[in-house]
Amino acid sequence: MKVALVHDYLREYGGAERVLEALHEVYPDAPVYTAFVDESGLGIHWKKFQDWDIRESWITKIPFYKKIFSPLRLIAINFFEQFDFSEYDVVISSSNMYFGKAVITKPWTAHICYCHTPPRSIYGYTTMSDWKKNPVVRVGGEFINKVTKKLDYVAAQRVDYFIANSKEVQERIKKFYGRESVVIHPPVEVSLESLVFSRELEKPYFLYVNRLAYSKHPELAIEACNELKLPLKIVGEGKYRSELEKIAGETVEFLGGVDDEQLAQLYAGATALLYPVEDEDFGIVPVEAMGHGVPVIAHNSGGPKETIIDGKTGVFFDRLTKKDLMHAIEHFHAVKWDRKAIHKHALQFSKEKFKKKIAEYALQCWKEMNE
Repeated sequence: MKVALVHDYLREYGGAERVLEALHEVYPDAPVYTAFVDESGLGIHWKKFQDWDIRESWITKIPFYKKIFSPLRLIAINFFEQFDFSEYDVVISSSNMYFGKAVITKPWTAHICYCHTPPRSIYGYTTMSDWKKNPVVRVGGEFINKVTKKLDYVAAQRVDYFIANSKEVQERIKKFYGRESVVIHPPVEVSLESLVFSRELEKPYFLYVNRLAYSKHPELAIEACNELKLPLKIVGEGKYRSELEKIAGETVEFLGGVDDEQLAQLYAGATALLYPVEDEDFGIVPVEAMGHGVPVIAHNSGGPKETIIDGKTGVFFDRLTKKDLMHAIEHFHAVKWDRKAIHKHALQFSKEKFKKKIAEYALQCWKEMNE
């Protein structure tokens, strides 16, 4: 099969980009078509992509496109319609909110969309910023969402086969697009050979790993650790950081972006991962933590409900309040955790299993299209 990969855009490094990396490992010769690339936005992670065959859209001809890409969603569907996929047998789009799934393919080409979620802002889920707070932005945003909601539905009907990253997203695809999908969980780096704990190397600490964004609620992790006087290490960057630094107490440390080796060491030394994320699509971070034998304290919503076993691999809390998170931390301390069992549970989400399932499903779809 001749395969092409499509990705919304490359401007930050998160779960969607890890999926793209794994897809590229399955199909290393496949070019990647994307709206645009922002090397500075990717930071230290740009080196992972710099040698790939990446093909950008005509958005790059628009002045200041890296700053105004969000309102350009009104025409983003056209960025992907320009690409020619006539020479490919299979096109796999990795899409969230920027119309990667809007590509146009020939009848003999199988278009498979790996859907991280239907756009959160369009369908009423919390987003990276509290954009409704500003009345001017709210009016403009609501207008853009109204238009792009119709475009998003049209784009979804161009897909031949949908893959959802979780049962949570599978339900959203059915609800908003009227489409069926299969679930293939995202790839997670979980060691099959060994389990190394380095807790004795450092003082105990709690860990937060994620973008510093509104929907991720890092402020709850900080407020709870401030109140309980618990050490908290924060990994991640985002526009929210300056506000968070103002409310952080003496026990909170901001580490910014870290490389994979540093992150593995931080996971291995953590007492627990704090994950106060609202309506997460899947959530790779909790599985990464469990892959190091680290229990997770998570909000009881979205993808983590599929990956965390309450009382066995982590603890849930129901309301997004400092008080509820504090109660969950107190409950966490009352449980004796089996880190080897937690690690074993995470193995079912390994990258190798993801790659095998993707390759098998893509081949199956291609054969169906050409029967």
